[in-house]
Amino acid sequence: MSGVKERVIEIIAEQAVLEPSDVALDQSLEDLGVDSMGLVEAIFSIEESFDIQVPFNANEPEKSDFDISSVATVVATVEKLVAEQAD
Repeated sequence: MSGVKERVIEIIAEQAVLEPSDVALDQSLEDLGVDSMGLVEAIFSIEESFDIQVPFNANEPEKSDFDISSVATVVATVEKLVAEQAD
């Protein structure tokens, strides 16, 4: 599963125009300067990278099941979705 974490951090870093080493798990995407368009692009990249469907409603993110409050929660959700798909 550790590969999932690294890849998610790479995707978020790319959207934030940062190095992956500059992304901390306790930071929010907002802290990193990822705007709503960047978030949508990151989600598309995550879906493509892991061949999963992320339960995210771009029009109403607050009603989404996808917790984007921090990098750690994004990683945890993606790991869970990848594990579910493997079953």
